[in-house]
Amino acid sequence: MNWMKLKYFYLLFSALVIFAGLFTLIRFGIKPAIDFTGGSLLELNFKTNDNLGNEQIQNIVKDSGVDIYSVQSSGKNDFLLRMKPIDKNQADKIESDLKEKLNTDIQEVRFETIGPTLGRELLVKTVAGVLLAAVLILSYIAWQFKNTKFGVCAVLAMLHDGLVLVGIFAILGKLAGVEIDSLFVTAMLTILSFSVHDTVVVYDRIRESQKLFPRSSFTDLVNKSITETLNRSLNNSLTVFFMLLALVLLGGVTIKWFAVALLVGIISGTYSSTFTAAPLLVIWNDIQERRKVKK
Repeated sequence: MNWMKLKYFYLLFSALVIFAGLFTLIRFGIKPAIDFTGGSLLELNFKTNDNLGNEQIQNIVKDSGVDIYSVQSSGKNDFLLRMKPIDKNQADKIESDLKEKLNTDIQEVRFETIGPTLGRELLVKTVAGVLLAAVLILSYIAWQFKNTKFGVCAVLAMLHDGLVLVGIFAILGKLAGVEIDSLFVTAMLTILSFSVHDTVVVYDRIRESQKLFPRSSFTDLVNKSITETLNRSLNNSLTVFFMLLALVLLGGVTIKWFAVALLVGIISGTYSSTFTAAPLLVIWNDIQERRKVKK
């Protein structure tokens, strides 16, 4: 099958998805969790809901003398309270005031406090980690395949997945108030490695085909390699997809968006390894061939 016949369409589709995400990111920004901004997170379970409103809870907390950023429902009777950094005694006082004024039993699900300095440090290390990984991957693949274009195209496909993930979470942040936290960073690094792994499989088959069929055109070899590896990539990705889908549906609030991030990354990584990395390689090779003809 002539997969590369539509190579510009694949890249256009990727560009549209990335553009939509980047537009939302630039226009509305992304919602960082306290992992990056610093602050306290208090998740409480109310025995009865009785149509409790977020604003009602927020006003009670403010009356307790605590600067609160937001209140978000995280389940049927669960609420997430995000505040400026507080200690455990202040958290206990908030629970006591809520229990007294709302006349309901309350159970603390989790309480976390992160200072703003640690949040900024985590953000810097995240960006540095992604850049370092990109440089190392580019160098290793270029060395293994004895050609820089393999390394550059693999890294571009990897960055494609990163941009897709960030863009989609910017959209989710705008539409559903989804925040990014340290688990999002974990998901990001995981899907970047997955993307490169799948890309290397395709590239390795291209390299083997070049040795076996030296007279065939590069585009034909890429089409042949995609055909031979696509079923493997899809089957491998689907096994992970179904597991992550189960986590999204049944895993609970704590890891829900972590699983969603991985799910988005798996889909994007499977797509990019075949329909981004390979077309970029073909386009690069075509440009090189045209330059040779001109000379």
